[in-house]
Amino acid sequence: MSLYLGIDAGTQSIKAELIDVESGRIVESCAVNFGAELPQYGAPNGFCPHPDPTVRQADPLMWLDALDRVLEKLRDAGAPLDRVAGISGSGQQHGSVCLNAEFPRLLAALDPARPLAGQLAPALSRPLAPIWMDRSTHAECEELDARFGERLRLDTGSPAIERFTGPQLRKFAKEQPAAYAATASVHLVSSFLASVLAGKPSPIDYGDGAGMNLLNLKSLQWDAEIAEFTAPGLAGKLPAAAPSDMVAGGLSPYFEKYGLRAGTPVAVFSGDNPNSLVGTGATEPGVAVISLGTSDTFFAAMADFKTDPAGCGHVFGNPAGGFMSLICFANGSLARERVKEECGADWNFFDRTACETTLPGNHGKLMLPYFEPENTPLVLTPGVKYNFNPNDATPAERIRAVLESQALSMRLHSRWQQANFKRIRVTGGASKSPAFRQILADVFEAPIESIRVANSAALGAALRAANAVGGIPFPELYRKFCAATETVSPIPANARIYAGRLPVFRQFEAASRR
Repeated sequence: MSLYLGIDAGTQSIKAELIDVESGRIVESCAVNFGAELPQYGAPNGFCPHPDPTVRQADPLMWLDALDRVLEKLRDAGAPLDRVAGISGSGQQHGSVCLNAEFPRLLAALDPARPLAGQLAPALSRPLAPIWMDRSTHAECEELDARFGERLRLDTGSPAIERFTGPQLRKFAKEQPAAYAATASVHLVSSFLASVLAGKPSPIDYGDGAGMNLLNLKSLQWDAEIAEFTAPGLAGKLPAAAPSDMVAGGLSPYFEKYGLRAGTPVAVFSGDNPNSLVGTGATEPGVAVISLGTSDTFFAAMADFKTDPAGCGHVFGNPAGGFMSLICFANGSLARERVKEECGADWNFFDRTACETTLPGNHGKLMLPYFEPENTPLVLTPGVKYNFNPNDATPAERIRAVLESQALSMRLHSRWQQANFKRIRVTGGASKSPAFRQILADVFEAPIESIRVANSAALGAALRAANAVGGIPFPELYRKFCAATETVSPIPANARIYAGRLPVFRQFEAASRR
């Protein structure tokens, strides 16, 4: 049996990839969009609307309904799920699901005649889960930094970060002490869904656990001192931290109704970015990845452990062993979509025509597309800024401005890694844009490679299942699933233009924060 299933619970959808490792073939792909297919949750962009733009929360029951639905889609598409030999998954990072003591009992007693959401709702000690877009914990981050200083960054891989799980839990414990006291366990999105599939609580893998401000990356254990300061008794509420190739358990009999076999090994889930590192075949140093999704991320395997002195970059666990670096830019595709809508453009114009009819460098036009609070650099109050009057610019110039500015920001804030990347791989929805790929190649002065599967997180999860359950080495899997399908080379004349624009962009960004 050579089929493996990967599931990715992202910000706006759940996706699934079923792969055949013998043939190197994608057998089936399915997705469930939260806003379009689960409108009852009132989350058109994957989170519940809130008057405070720094608050971003989602209903865990929505993820459960989507899990049921995506497996139903696979079954109805005729996917041979009875041949699946192993399962793993991916979850949007940092989001926390707080559960009471009933969670293990309810998992063990799942009734296939009833949907997951209704059965597991009583286990939630907190009805909504803060997700990676939440920036409402600035005060808690200041408290953690004041207490631990540089140790937090040097030991956990990041300073206190607003979207990270630790500060979120500190705020929860302070503001809702009774609900926190009723919380018996805290899971990440990844370990929560792995628990549901395995029918018992799952560990948190090192890759996703590193995004909590709680995992000591030197010992790969929860840091007892940091955890206790974060929230009383927190260490006792956290699942075990485990390597990414650990099997969490056998598949719950609940899922037999979709054609899967009970007892099929479920490997621990990881975060979407660690999974994408695998799904792009980039777990060895020398190759960087740019994931162009709801947020844009720049990440790479690390040859040596180091942290970002500026505090914008982070260190997570590499599922293949060692560590990976990551920088997250919150205003990714959401910003591109807003500019597209404001310009009244279609995607063909945005992805191709706009840059065909404008010049590299855009006559100096730059923007800071902070439609949402931004991570890199930290901007808690949203607001778009321009160094030109957008009313005097053409739609093509405004589109080139957002693409060039995003690329320049990635180059500027990735320099702390001090790595000479021989090539960069792109993934995510916007990786299909030929204009953006060329701009990235020119800005980074490196070849930009596309791969066949845009959903690298779900593919990475399936490859991790094949490695953890089937024992198939990653290099063998990469040859079959992660070969480059197209390469865009930098144009030297354009690269010189952008090299000159980088210090200008740096000054523009710095001036905007004063």
